[in-house]
Amino acid sequence: MSRRTLTYLAGVIRRHRTSIGSTWRRLNPGQQAMLVLVHLRKGETFAEVAAGFGVGAATAWRYVHEAVALLAQRSPTLDQALRTAKRAGYAFVVLDGTLIPIDRVAADRPYYSGKHRHHGMNVRGYHSKCGNDHHG
Repeated sequence: MSRRTLTYLAGVIRRHRTSIGSTWRRLNPGQQAMLVLVHLRKGETFAEVAAGFGVGAATAWRYVHEAVALLAQRSPTLDQALRTAKRAGYAFVVLDGTLIPIDRVAADRPYYSGKHRHHGMNVRGYHSKCGNDHHG
């Protein structure tokens, strides 16, 4: 994982905490970002990342879900993506999804793909007729 990704996510978390007037938390925004990225990238369970960062498993779960929701808010909606494609003059777009395999245990059912018969995270984007990739 890159320093840039860590810094970006920490900034998103920091701004969110400021906007909601969040009081003290066990982990600062940089540590929360690292916990989230370790969980998503390395496939560590909530119990494992919680132990590694000195928080409870429930706190690790909340930190991950908070960060994922914050990142999702920054993605364009399908309507926004289609309007952008129309303004660019594209005759059509193709919606595409990719399942990125991750290492998970059976307890992490939300990450299991029955279609692919392994754990993974779905990344979706759209592609224009001109071959330009736009990920949303």
